[in-house]
Amino acid sequence: MRKTLLCTLFLAVAATSLSAAEQSASPASAKKSIWAGSPYHRPEPNPKAGLLSRISVKGNRFVDPAGEPVLFRGLSIADPDKLEEEGRWNRELFAAAKDFGADLVRIPVHPAAWRSRTKEAYLVLLDQAVDWCTDLGVHVIIDWHSIGNLETGMFQDPSYNTDKAETLDFWRTIAMHFHGNHTVAFYELFNEPTLYSGMLGTMSWTQWREMNEEMIGVIRFWDKEAIPLVAGFDWAYDLTPLRSEPVRAEGIGYVVHPYPNKRPQPWEPRWEEDYAFAADRYPVIATEIGYSVKPGEPDDADHYGARITRFLEERGISWMAWVFDPLWSPQLLQSFDGFVPSGSGEFFKKSMHGKPAPLLPKPKG
Repeated sequence: MRKTLLCTLFLAVAATSLSAAEQSASPASAKKSIWAGSPYHRPEPNPKAGLLSRISVKGNRFVDPAGEPVLFRGLSIADPDKLEEEGRWNRELFAAAKDFGADLVRIPVHPAAWRSRTKEAYLVLLDQAVDWCTDLGVHVIIDWHSIGNLETGMFQDPSYNTDKAETLDFWRTIAMHFHGNHTVAFYELFNEPTLYSGMLGTMSWTQWREMNEEMIGVIRFWDKEAIPLVAGFDWAYDLTPLRSEPVRAEGIGYVVHPYPNKRPQPWEPRWEEDYAFAADRYPVIATEIGYSVKPGEPDDADHYGARITRFLEERGISWMAWVFDPLWSPQLLQSFDGFVPSGSGEFFKKSMHGKPAPLLPKPKG
């Protein structure tokens, strides 16, 4: 009886010890090793990378390999993460954008979506988009789609929340990944910087200029060909600081988002004063323009769409309509089914297929 009891106790203790050993080993075996290698390396070369013309900067224009100026007229899609969740992420979307007349597609990447999906999974979506656009002969802008104050870390909406470290890491990742791919012509560094009349804190233009210069430096360590695009304050509308403090980097462009609500009419004198003057010295691209058609609104040469596209084209400023989606506004589509244009979508589609307005004559002297 005693011997049996001792054996039973020994076996119980041994089983308990084994169980504890197994439990202590379990987390270690499931742990992801930190020694598996750095994620920061160039991907395998893409055989399609050089199929489209490389776009570069010459003077105040974007140019093709022959040095001829290129005037882009394109559109923005919605965030790929959103589109994939809705079952709308496919080649058909980009073919419809090409059919709309777009020769440039802007892909907005929201920081929250980048984190949620993870950079590895998000790059899969971007690779698909770039391959589809290459096949269609359409260039691409990758846009870090945040709105707010990167200096204070305050933003307009949680989907835009980011910080300086994440922003720099995003551009390091993108520049490494798409280095040498001529389809990806532009990197839009930060969608819409704004102080929101002080609600998002303060930031000087000098501080913002230096942050952009740092982003450009990180990008150009890996990719010296794609063109960085820098936005001004007031939700990417105001470029007046360029008169005295341009970004200290060559081969870049500047961004403007001249929506109709930014200034009262007459628009043209204010547009000239606030941003168009910069196009005399630097390449400028309006990566967002758009409007909603009100019932009974006349479709004539005096409405916003006609005036803004004419104004931009006369100054050699490329433009992109926002947004190729039936839910985000101002919508270019009524529905994804058949890609039926909205009222403004009809106008922009017609404009993209039409002949651009002629350049204004250069002033003498």
